[in-house]
Amino acid sequence: MKNFKILMVAFVVGLGLLSFTTTHKDKNEPKKETKSAAKGYEVGDEATDFKLKNVDGKMVSLSDFNSAKGFIVVFTCNHCPYAKKYEDRIIELDKKYKSQGYPVIAINPNDPSVQPEDGYKQMIDRAKQKGFTFPYLVDEGQKIFPQYGATKTPHVFLLQKENGKNIVKYIGAIDNNYENPNDVSEYYVQDAVNALIKNEPIKMTKTVAIGCTVKVKK
Repeated sequence: MKNFKILMVAFVVGLGLLSFTTTHKDKNEPKKETKSAAKGYEVGDEATDFKLKNVDGKMVSLSDFNSAKGFIVVFTCNHCPYAKKYEDRIIELDKKYKSQGYPVIAINPNDPSVQPEDGYKQMIDRAKQKGFTFPYLVDEGQKIFPQYGATKTPHVFLLQKENGKNIVKYIGAIDNNYENPNDVSEYYVQDAVNALIKNEPIKMTKTVAIGCTVKVKK
């Protein structure tokens, strides 16, 4: 009987220690990010609107484009070799699809303290030099690109207006050959926009974006 009591006391003490250890561990472990915060948008999600400064000094939101049917949102920048390779193609996308209701909205997500070439003044100079036909916005405070889940420059998010919401229809690369536009065999963004215009299903809704990593202040 005495041995039984000793065993019971030891059992209760052991449970108490286990409970303390578990509770102590849980309090000190960092909280995991939610799926949406960690990954950004998936195809079919509603994309947030924003109000960001354009290279002309004006604030721009998606809601400003009343006649738009959707948007080709491109996270891009000045310095990245991949982004530079795609600049002319981004201009062509805007020229081709703006009149059909799908304008390009370019956003620079990089922190200029990490990459000075992507500063606001440099953005203004680049837009003039290349003759950008679309807004080139700065993501000050880097609040928008994480919501979208952009990880590269360039990184495209094709949106379509549905019942007052901007729904993500395609995410990824512009095409399958950043080096040479003459060697492209898969026009991901063009094919996706064309499908939306024709009210047809998009065959390729997500691809891997190829480019430079977004420069974040540490």
